[in-house]
Amino acid sequence: MSFSDNAIPRYLQIADLLRRRIARGVWKNGEKVPSLEALMAEFGVARVTLRQAVDVLAREGLVSPQRGKGTFVTGTPARRQWQREWQTVHASVDALAQAFQDTRPRIVTIDESISDAPLRPEDGIPAGRYVYMRRVHSEKDEPYCVIEIYIDEAIFRTDPERYRSEAVVPLLAALSQGGITQARQVLTIGIADMEVARLLDMHAGDSVVEVRRVFSDGEGRVIYLGEVTYRGDSFRLEMDLEPPRAGIKGI
Repeated sequence: MSFSDNAIPRYLQIADLLRRRIARGVWKNGEKVPSLEALMAEFGVARVTLRQAVDVLAREGLVSPQRGKGTFVTGTPARRQWQREWQTVHASVDALAQAFQDTRPRIVTIDESISDAPLRPEDGIPAGRYVYMRRVHSEKDEPYCVIEIYIDEAIFRTDPERYRSEAVVPLLAALSQGGITQARQVLTIGIADMEVARLLDMHAGDSVVEVRRVFSDGEGRVIYLGEVTYRGDSFRLEMDLEPPRAGIKGI
């Protein structure tokens, strides 16, 4: 088996694979997991790597290594049930703004500075300067996303306390002048690195959903760039599909 060649240590990648098997019921509570030798042969890694992976699961209470007997499953990973509207991908700025107004996420800013925005040529015209904020959004004490925000400094300075303490999208959507006239977002699937895993209370290597949002004003100037990383289990993609046109077969 091949593993991702990234910054996540191999033993954590293996721990995640084993954790997922326990979660799926491949190894049930009380059952013995395959021996280290069997897992070494399957994963093609050294014994010390597997021992590190097992130690991670043991600290989580999922397995118990017993000398001379093997390793046994002693728990099941907690499943989080996220069934709130703010998980849905919204197809309009108004719907996105309304979602934030309805949920009022708890916002913890972990960084703020003046910065250039990492814009792409197709994004639009850069503003003079941007205020950068990196923060975590939570609902009922459950962190569900890390967001990196770049907002036109001129807009930010009109009400800095609100932009620091509230969700930014509803504030931008409510602007009467110089507000959003163009908006787009791109969604990709990735995995959590060590820092994101720590901030979102998840495991390194777990799936995440990354959303990049760009808002521009009437002159094509980018007034907002948001790069959001959601927990994979806190996110739902739902959209209406157009029915097939008459006469088209084989869909």
